[in-house]
Amino acid sequence: MPMFFVAGTDTEIGKTTVATEMLKYAQSKGIETLGLKPIASDAEQTASGLRNQDALSLISASSHRLTYEQVNPYVFEPAIAPHIAAQQEGVILTAENIRDHIEQVLNPIDQHESLILIEGAGGWRVPLNDHQYFSDIPKRLDCPVVLVVGLRLGCINHALLTVEAIQNDGLKLAGWVANGLDPDMAVQYENIDTLKRIINAPFLGVLPYLDEKYQSSHQAVFNIEVLLNTNS
Repeated sequence: MPMFFVAGTDTEIGKTTVATEMLKYAQSKGIETLGLKPIASDAEQTASGLRNQDALSLISASSHRLTYEQVNPYVFEPAIAPHIAAQQEGVILTAENIRDHIEQVLNPIDQHESLILIEGAGGWRVPLNDHQYFSDIPKRLDCPVVLVVGLRLGCINHALLTVEAIQNDGLKLAGWVANGLDPDMAVQYENIDTLKRIINAPFLGVLPYLDEKYQSSHQAVFNIEVLLNTNS
């Protein structure tokens, strides 16, 4: 199966939650898994160095055991746009460097037997530098996209604009997931039904709103079979 780039309709939309649950679900089906987070801000200083919770979550859901640096090579402490955090640290982010890192990490792994998810940061057009965006990473990798749609007021517009951008960039939308962000959202499932009718890509499932108690016991169900049969 190919690897997939996990994009979101905005920041704080649930990309990590969805990616982690997808990796766990795939493992429950006997599939090897690996989650990568090439760039992350909002990290904490630990005895082992800077650590980002999103990257740690992906590591915990991966059956392939890699070092933290392999999963998250670019990590920044402040919770700000990654390209600004990189500028403050004197670090140059480019799509080519990230592609090369990912290809090196994946070289010894049998990708045909693994579900590999590469998680972006923020939305589709978050900058890497003054000339490139996160969307340039899947373009360099020729990688199909899984889109996480955060369910809240305005999600239809954000979802359709992001789908349009993905397709205009010449990439395949392998499928999309609806992620519950607001437990009190009105007509939530009517919004999902509208998106199912308009988005010309497989609907992979709904991850309902999770509080801390529910999150610990909930196991999401995704249409993983669609991804297993996806050709890049």
